Amino acid sequence: MSVVVRRALWIPLRRWLAKVAGPPDLARGMSPRDLLQRRTPISRVFGLDRGLPIDRYYIEGFLSGHASDIVGHVLEIGDNTYTRKFGGDRVTTCDVLGVQAGNPSATIVADLTRADQIRPGTFDAIVCTQTLHVIYDVRAAIQTLYRILKPGGVLLATLPGISQISRYDMDRWGDYWRFTSLSARRLFEEAFPPASVRVEVYGNVLTAIAFLHGLAAEEVDQEALEHQDADYEVLIAVRAVKPGVKR
Repeated sequence: MSVVVRRALWIPLRRWLAKVAGPPDLARGMSPRDLLQRRTPISRVFGLDRGLPIDRYYIEGFLSGHASDIVGHVLEIGDNTYTRKFGGDRVTTCDVLGVQAGNPSATIVADLTRADQIRPGTFDAIVCTQTLHVIYDVRAAIQTLYRILKPGGVLLATLPGISQISRYDMDRWGDYWRFTSLSARRLFEEAFPPASVRVEVYGNVLTAIAFLHGLAAEEVDQEALEHQDADYEVLIAVRAVKPGVKR
């Protein structure tokens, strides 16, 4: 498992992962036919026990392409791994939002569907990866993200498309949604001006199958990872800008 992924897993999730992770060498020597005939996945934890999950490979590619947006006062959900990795010295202040007390990385404990304690126009950038699908009132969460951005601020969000259920989330607070590029666009355009919303998609049939089986990005050919097929949306990524000029 990569150092970045390990840092992204706070203690309760690490303990749970240790209990459910399977043998990391299970897929070695298996033919594509063997893989397709399996009724159980190679990994039930998105490949976290094998290396970098395929959706995280795409997330990092998206954030790398928009690293210049991660500036000033930045909010990240869950931990600050991506803010540190892609924001660097452009970040002056970094806050981490956790939904429940007990996350050692959190500087703010709040429910994104309300979060009234966060003042409007606080953040220059928000990094919100793989979060909105575990919030039932996703519209309210996006409205909050819009409200707490400064004018001219940028939201970088990712959402799952073709994906297994996250059992860790399902058993604690819920895993409610999977998205398409169209549903993501419509949701974000309800809060942001349509012209300020850009939607990107990542994935193809091979990486969708590999991701559902829990293979890691390191186990898939680089060329296959980079091939994009709009009919197989493994990951949906959104860049949305709040109107106005940064002060």
